[in-house]
Amino acid sequence: MNTNELILAIETSCDETSAAVIKDGTTILSNIVSSQIESHKRFGGVVPEIASRHHVEQITVIIEEAMQQANVEFADLSAVAVTEGPGLVGALLIGVNAAKSIAFAHDIPLIGVHHIAGHIYANQLVQPLLFPLMALVVSGGHTELVYMSEDGSFEIIGETRDDAVGEAYDKVARTLGLPYPGGPHIDRLAAEGKETIAFPRAWLEPDSYDFSFSGLKSSVINTLHNLKQRGEEMVIEDIAASFQASVIEVLVKKTKRATEEYGVKQLLLAGGVAANKGLRQALDEEFSTGEVELVIPPFSLCTDNAAMIGAAASVKWRKNQFSSYDLNGNPGLDLEQR
Repeated sequence: MNTNELILAIETSCDETSAAVIKDGTTILSNIVSSQIESHKRFGGVVPEIASRHHVEQITVIIEEAMQQANVEFADLSAVAVTEGPGLVGALLIGVNAAKSIAFAHDIPLIGVHHIAGHIYANQLVQPLLFPLMALVVSGGHTELVYMSEDGSFEIIGETRDDAVGEAYDKVARTLGLPYPGGPHIDRLAAEGKETIAFPRAWLEPDSYDFSFSGLKSSVINTLHNLKQRGEEMVIEDIAASFQASVIEVLVKKTKRATEEYGVKQLLLAGGVAANKGLRQALDEEFSTGEVELVIPPFSLCTDNAAMIGAAASVKWRKNQFSSYDLNGNPGLDLEQR
């Protein structure tokens, strides 16, 4: 029997089937990810029924591969962890039922994990977390500022009131005729263009940490339509650069103000949009003084993966916060209550 804390983690919240084995909450022994992007690309977005079908086809193989790569047996495991929510309910259920089956068959603890907690704790796989800290969560479904006074404590101090930042990227990309997922294409084009259009910044109330990207998205779409109607040249790189400049300025300035007001030691970047090079560079520049330590995960840990779920589960394992066999997929799971 292995004396280390070893957690098998499973992630199936959207369109990646992933399994990982994490040691002591900080070391990745394996992290296998099977992406479905090619299957969903022709539809311009994720089709829930297709995602669920792919998870069913892949889950057993992915778990076996993760266990083999980590060179561990089920008897070595301390627990099995799984994304409980939020996400697509059909997709979540595939992972949850696989985890429950493993936990029951091998008599090991079961741990349900919040998907966003996973994104935040992906940073623990890079370096130790220092509390209190602030996390900027940016993904296709979430844009949040999360204050953490201690391990496992989450307080959402700001969130999107309409579109998540990743959603805005994908909608603007679709209008520009770019393939799904649109975020990386906008980021690439923005690096080649110039900010020639002053798109709006939604600052909201003076003391608000909330975000709003719906107006910006509409402004970009209206600008494109007007250019086409007037027959004027559309420099796609400049539109991407102008759009991204608006997004990044709001994200960075609100995040900077939050870190100062809450007196945190660290700022963590988390979520799929954390892979955005423009955002990473802007945060690097803003926090270059080193007063608040900036932690940005590698690209491989920004998008959905099971390693991050294992890192978050480690905190619950140490606190004996286990789930029962009535664990279910919960698409509306509340981060603050986890």
